[in-house]
Amino acid sequence: MTVQDIRSFNRFYTNVIGALDYGRHLYAPYTLTESRVLYELAHSPRTDVADLRTQLHLDAGYLTRILNKFEQDGLVERGPSERDPRRRRIRLTARGRETADLLDERARQTVGALLNRVAPEDRPRLAEALRTVRALLSGERSAPRPEDVVLRAPAPGDLGWIVQRNAALYAAEYGWNTDYEGLVARIVADFAEDHDPHLERVWIAELDGAPVGAVMCVRDEASGAGTARLRLLLVEPEARGLGIGDRLVTAVVEFARGVGYRELVLWTNDVLAAARRIYLRHGFTLVSEKPHRSFGADLVGQDWRLDLRAAAE
Repeated sequence: MTVQDIRSFNRFYTNVIGALDYGRHLYAPYTLTESRVLYELAHSPRTDVADLRTQLHLDAGYLTRILNKFEQDGLVERGPSERDPRRRRIRLTARGRETADLLDERARQTVGALLNRVAPEDRPRLAEALRTVRALLSGERSAPRPEDVVLRAPAPGDLGWIVQRNAALYAAEYGWNTDYEGLVARIVADFAEDHDPHLERVWIAELDGAPVGAVMCVRDEASGAGTARLRLLLVEPEARGLGIGDRLVTAVVEFARGVGYRELVLWTNDVLAAARRIYLRHGFTLVSEKPHRSFGADLVGQDWRLDLRAAAE
């Protein structure tokens, strides 16, 4: 990222908005800055002049000239501030609110016309990109909270995301090779092509409109009809510490018990310490261990089991 990148985008976006403005007379008869002042007054009815200057980062003299013009046009009225008589309160008149509403409707139509150029399936990606730009450049990005995370069913493309993120994360964190990606791809493909929605399910953990975790619950054919298998528990690094792993495992346990499975099993490796702690918290017990060479690494595979009938008692 360079200064030139930002300047280039500014020119591009200014040209896009400028072309729409020209065709729709978006702010007429007011300038962009004057329209911004009207917008703030419409959405902050108790604003005084000092607050308005701070919010819009405007020179005091320039703002005064704008407000004088608005007063002459019958759009605003000024008086002593209710909070501090030494300050000047500013508010819209009925005519001013009508004008602000008109400009707001024009802006909505303009943005709507711009959005119509974007395919519906691309709009979530655009929205996330805009949120990211705003958060990074404003410095207002707040730390995510556990309650901001939503567990949902997979949307189109999410199963592919599970494969890609498993492969990328385990390669980065443990040096596993593409053999692991192949294994994950087969597991996901088997689910996508043939699963019973009443007995098998995938959960996606979503934060700020983006997937940050996943888990699967499938029938364990080798163990019989009463056994479910937990597979592919994953939490993105930036979302760890929010209890997402616990919530995903809880979802699997509750689902498996609710549809009548007698036990829940899983296979993991000893290097995955954080996942093993989650399994222990949920009552899983270690059944067996076996050294193996897989994914380009020497590992110790572990089988874990949870008796769902005992947990329900």
